[in-house]
Amino acid sequence: MRFRYLSDLHLHTDNSPDGVDPVMMMCERAAALGLYAVAVTDHCECEVYREQKYDRSIFQSFFETRKAHAVFRGRLKVLIGMELGQPLHDPAAAEEALHSSETDFVLGSVHSLPGEQDFYYLEYTRENIYPLLTRYFDEILRLVKWGRFDSLAHLTYPLRYIIGNYKIPVDMTVFQERIDEILTLLIASRKALELNTSGLRQPVGETSPNFEILERYHQLGGKYLTIGSDAHRWADVGAGLEIGMEMAARAGFQHFTIYEKHEPHLLPIL
Repeated sequence: MRFRYLSDLHLHTDNSPDGVDPVMMMCERAAALGLYAVAVTDHCECEVYREQKYDRSIFQSFFETRKAHAVFRGRLKVLIGMELGQPLHDPAAAEEALHSSETDFVLGSVHSLPGEQDFYYLEYTRENIYPLLTRYFDEILRLVKWGRFDSLAHLTYPLRYIIGNYKIPVDMTVFQERIDEILTLLIASRKALELNTSGLRQPVGETSPNFEILERYHQLGGKYLTIGSDAHRWADVGAGLEIGMEMAARAGFQHFTIYEKHEPHLLPIL
């Protein structure tokens, strides 16, 4: 393996509604690949926290991840995490989730706008994508201002479906000012940006964010960068991480970041 500290900080297990395989199987795959660390970051969607029993599933994820942490000690660093979705849609649920267990790492994400379905389920036209994306980046900015997370997940999430599934091109220069505002606030808040590699195995064909935004983050002074496959099954653990590391190096980064007890640790890329 070219990268000594290759780590996957975005994994979903069968404790996520869309996950397939158990924590132990995901970690066994990571150990077999020779990864240095993984973070189990099962979904916790705040606006349906109790209705869809995320209060129970996230607790089970923490429990199983603690067991994996003990089992794989010395072979693989297993970090306890979660992906906290739409925390501002139900701040009380978000606070309860954040205080439900000791964790190492929290991804902050937006999968849907207030009162609407996940972007996965929306229908897109050339007429509606720009208003939708404007509202999306406004919601991301609100999330970053709130700041109760360690790394901002998949900054350009809706493009998975707009470009990937609907094949509608998007002129991202329209949103450059707002993206710069988001990146600048992340930096000022000492939060990380995630480089999510799942798009490399999806129709969109690129990381989230793409190289141009990653490079811009570095130009603005970005220091903390986490990398994750967003795997939902054992076969995708570690997928695209080496490409992500190469991209980070090309963008000017010499280190990437893992979190333990919410403290960032910089590890050399090469």
